[in-house]
Amino acid sequence: MFNTDMAVMEMQEVRKDLPCTVTPGKPILGFDLKFHVTYEVTVPMRELAGSENLLTVVFRVTPQDRKDDPVYLTQRLKVPSIEEDAKGDAYLTGMFDVGEGKYHVDWLMRDRGERVCSFYWDSEAVLPDKDKAIAMNIPVSGVRPSDFEQFHEEPPVERSAEQPVNVRVLINFAPQNSRSATLQPLDTSALVSILRTISRDPRINRFTIVAFNLQEQRVVYRQDAADRIDFPKLGEALETLKLGTIDASKLGQKRADTEFLTDLIRKEAGGDGRPDGLIFAGPKAILDANVPQDALKEIEPEFPLFYLNYNLNPQATPWRDSIGHAVKFFKGHEFTISRPRDVWFAVSEVVSRIVKSKQGKRLQAASGN
Repeated sequence: MFNTDMAVMEMQEVRKDLPCTVTPGKPILGFDLKFHVTYEVTVPMRELAGSENLLTVVFRVTPQDRKDDPVYLTQRLKVPSIEEDAKGDAYLTGMFDVGEGKYHVDWLMRDRGERVCSFYWDSEAVLPDKDKAIAMNIPVSGVRPSDFEQFHEEPPVERSAEQPVNVRVLINFAPQNSRSATLQPLDTSALVSILRTISRDPRINRFTIVAFNLQEQRVVYRQDAADRIDFPKLGEALETLKLGTIDASKLGQKRADTEFLTDLIRKEAGGDGRPDGLIFAGPKAILDANVPQDALKEIEPEFPLFYLNYNLNPQATPWRDSIGHAVKFFKGHEFTISRPRDVWFAVSEVVSRIVKSKQGKRLQAASGN
């Protein structure tokens, strides 16, 4: 950071030596339970014409209740060679994350010729009163650079020693649009956030994770009875997904996806190593045929089942999907995840029900003795 940068920030005057327009966005709560603050910058192409350039963005975010503790962030953008007669505008974007609170942002950008564009704005991130119970992933007045790595290691959690529970999570890593050949970042973020919220609940001591994909009809990753979820390994496993392709050996099989789901439920809900609760998670799984009830009748799970259905537009697909039908058959509970707040409240409710179920079994066993 140059001394001149600090002088520009202290002046609090909008500068346009380098002509640009800055449009800040309002803080938006993401599925990762962080407020994301975005901004867009418009620069006339003619101002960037010539040989390669470098734009350096420096900005200072100051929490209103901690004015002596600002956070400085930077962004560097390489500009390729641009023709002198280039027309139109270049659009640049940036983002940072905050917790609840009020903030003042001092923002500037300079090019290699030391021309400066500066802008200043105030921003407020606030949860509605009904959502105040949500445990945010950034503390009040906290500022962080945006982290685009979705599968980083989760910080350790102090687990409860009183009536610990173990859960089995079956998560369908698939896009909202079943015809999509790729997992969109928003879809991955929501599904990973569901897992992270589950992993952060201190009442859970053991995790069995089964990541699968119905389209490919295979289990992509499995982790058994671990004290934490290995997100980096999960991320590596998901890189092997090849959506939009079908195994030639399965082309002649009718309802192969239903058979795969049937076998998966039979193994995980009726097999050995019974958990205290089983949680399905993922987008709508609309198959040509649901799991046959005769097959479900053969399974007698001794634990509650839940379904966290990730559905950004529940009005468009209001009907129950194949996983939902199976969970309903076992008298389980389904929760729709369409907004970030839904993740926290649904997971809290699910774990509370699992704890209550385990307590009930203990009381029943004690009274039977």
